[in-house]
Amino acid sequence: MTATLPPERPERPERPERAGSPRTGLPEDRVELPPGTVPADPRLVNDDLLPVPVERRRWTTYNFAALWVGMAHNIPSWLLASGLVALGMDWKQAVLTIALANVIVLLPMLLTGHAGPKYGIPFPVLARASFGLRGANLPALIRAGVACAWFGIQTWIGGQGIFVLLDKVFGGWAEASVVGGQPWTLWLCFVLFWILELAIIYRGMEALRRFENWAAPFVIIGALVLLSWIAVKAGGFGPLLDQPSKLGWGAEFWPVFFPSLMGMIAFWSTLSLNIPDFTRFGAGQRAQVRGQTLGLPTTMTLFALLSVLVTSGSQAVYGAPVWDPVALAAKTDNVFGLLFALVTVLVATLSVNIAANVVSPAYDLANLAPKLVNFRRGALITGVVGVLIMPWKLTETPELYIFTWLGLVGGLLGTVAGILIADYWIVRRTVLDLAGLYRPGGPYWYRGGWNPAAVLAFAVGGVLAVGGSHSAPGKGPFPEDGLIPFLEPLADYGWAVGLAASLVLYTALMARRPDRRFQETP
Repeated sequence: MTATLPPERPERPERPERAGSPRTGLPEDRVELPPGTVPADPRLVNDDLLPVPVERRRWTTYNFAALWVGMAHNIPSWLLASGLVALGMDWKQAVLTIALANVIVLLPMLLTGHAGPKYGIPFPVLARASFGLRGANLPALIRAGVACAWFGIQTWIGGQGIFVLLDKVFGGWAEASVVGGQPWTLWLCFVLFWILELAIIYRGMEALRRFENWAAPFVIIGALVLLSWIAVKAGGFGPLLDQPSKLGWGAEFWPVFFPSLMGMIAFWSTLSLNIPDFTRFGAGQRAQVRGQTLGLPTTMTLFALLSVLVTSGSQAVYGAPVWDPVALAAKTDNVFGLLFALVTVLVATLSVNIAANVVSPAYDLANLAPKLVNFRRGALITGVVGVLIMPWKLTETPELYIFTWLGLVGGLLGTVAGILIADYWIVRRTVLDLAGLYRPGGPYWYRGGWNPAAVLAFAVGGVLAVGGSHSAPGKGPFPEDGLIPFLEPLADYGWAVGLAASLVLYTALMARRPDRRFQETP
């Protein structure tokens, strides 16, 4: 396949274009197929899965930074620090854990995001290069399932926030008759919020970009207003910041730190897979690298610190720490303040849930059945599945939320990330046959559309990552000594184990392939 020629090498003559080869002369080594060169096979192609034309790849550094600011500033992110403190950490240990996790997860985020600006393809199409044209549905459906669950969790939390604030404004909402264990007014808030989310994403990715551009600064302002309000009432911060760690820095700390670190990594490991869904609209590699680097680790760390400062102020004012920002905002009697808090909760939760948990499964489900499912239908399916998984059950305790849910998810997604990184960066050196990603019988067809090397690497990495999953007695679904007892010591490092094992095994298996057609020639 002919790679795009860099503009600074004009003395090298361009090769004549042929069917399926990219257009040359594009900036920053970006690849684009001439019109009509992608096979119109409805089993593999629809308009949402085709490469984004170069003229439509215009997301800037600000767009990517705003995307991350909008996604990071949400209620579950705020509650991450509280979950770690509830497990015995002090505020310094909690903020350090969150900061380190987001620096670590940024690396695979940037590596997998590279294919977006270069080729304009979404995650499930990129996965075709490693898993095969049919096999790509395996990681796509795993990612879609995780996103659907996250969508349900965020929608439930957002609905709860609206319910609490409306009850404070109008009164009587909490005393409504109970349906299914909850007041019917809470279910109403949940459904209305669900409809609003799907209405926005139904308008497409350009509408999402515009929404994130103004949502990011608005949510920052809302968080700073909350900080200023509680600081004035408290007359300063201090009580919570002075509380010592229950774990110390010795033997009791590390058994909590490492699974918590993996859980914090897993919080964004979903995006480390499907970040090409966004970077495919990028104006270039610099835009996505700078935007993500500025947006993710800094925002998450500052937001965790902000949550600790605000909670410290609540301790001084109310005699006990109030970790939930919605519950804290509800303590004011100022109607304007309550309405402002309501709008902030709406915007913050919409911002993260639409971007992080609807875009990916919409593309993933479209990849499963391109003829029947487009981006909009995939978004609607996501919304339905997100309700069916009963998200209110997943956030009941820190043990279930951080160790079981996030740990298990992180192990599996780390395994997929290892295969994608190994294939794109080590095996192919970032060179793909773009038309071949849509062509049966082409270089990524392997054996009936499946790459046995990727499936084996995923199976081995997945078992190593989550096979030792265990729960404390009476606090989780797994046996106390692990599903596979001799793998129990690896369970606390599930994401790292899955990524490393699958990356090494996949690279070794592909290096031994007798059929070398998967290697593109210049």
